[in-house]
Amino acid sequence: MKILIIGKGNVACNLLQAFRQKDIDTQMVSSREGLDTIAADRDVYIYAVQDKALKAVIDQVHVSPRALHLHTSGTMPLEVFGEDKKHCGIIYPFQTFSKARLIDDFSTVPVFIEARQIDDVSATYTVALTLTPHVFEASQHDRERLHMAGVFVNNFPNALYGIAAKILKETNIPFSALLPIIDQTALKVHTLTPEQAQTGPAKRNDTEVMTHHLSLLKNDKLKQLYQLLSDLIQESN
Repeated sequence: MKILIIGKGNVACNLLQAFRQKDIDTQMVSSREGLDTIAADRDVYIYAVQDKALKAVIDQVHVSPRALHLHTSGTMPLEVFGEDKKHCGIIYPFQTFSKARLIDDFSTVPVFIEARQIDDVSATYTVALTLTPHVFEASQHDRERLHMAGVFVNNFPNALYGIAAKILKETNIPFSALLPIIDQTALKVHTLTPEQAQTGPAKRNDTEVMTHHLSLLKNDKLKQLYQLLSDLIQESN
C-alpha cells in the first residue's frame, strides 16, 4: 500500500510518523503546493487539511480513478468529495495532535471511519487498522457530535489551563504546581463518572468561597465564566 498525505499540519505529521512506523510507503506534500503534479501512483490519498480548505484542495487532485480518497475531518461530510472521486471515505483519528509532540504509540488512538460504498468501507477499515485496533464506523451525525464533545474535554480545558497560568503569574507559584491536580482529575474519570468525580466549592455549594474568588478576579469575562461554570456544576448536583 502506498499513501500520500496532503497537508503538513499537526494531524498530517502524526499520521506520517504512524504509517512509517508500520513500514508503509508514505509521502507527505503541502496542500499549498502544485497539487496537479502530485504523484499519481499512490493507492490512498489522505487529506489532512483545515475544513475551510478541504473542498478546494480535493478539487485540485486528479489521479487514478482506482485510488481511495480519505479526509480526516470530524465535521466534514462525505459529499465534499463530489462525484469524480469514486472511492472515498473518512478516517477520523480522535486525539489531540501537535507537531511538537508526536504520538509515540498510535495503537491507543480510536479511529472513526465512514465510506460511500461497501468496498470502500472495507478499504478504509484496512487503512485504519494499520494504525490502531480501535476502529469504529461512525455516521456524520455521530462524528460531528464526537468532535464537539472533544472540544469540551480538550480545547476548553486547555484554555482554562492558560487562564490558571495567568492567575499564577501574580504569585511566586509555578504552573507545574498544578500538574498533579490536572493529572489526578483526568485519571479519576477512568473509573468514576464525571458527576462522581466533581469536587470544589460549586459542588458543595460553598457560596462564601465562590464570592471571594469572584472578588479576586478583575476581568469581567473571567468573572462571568467562573459564575457560569459554577452554575452548571450546581445544576447537575
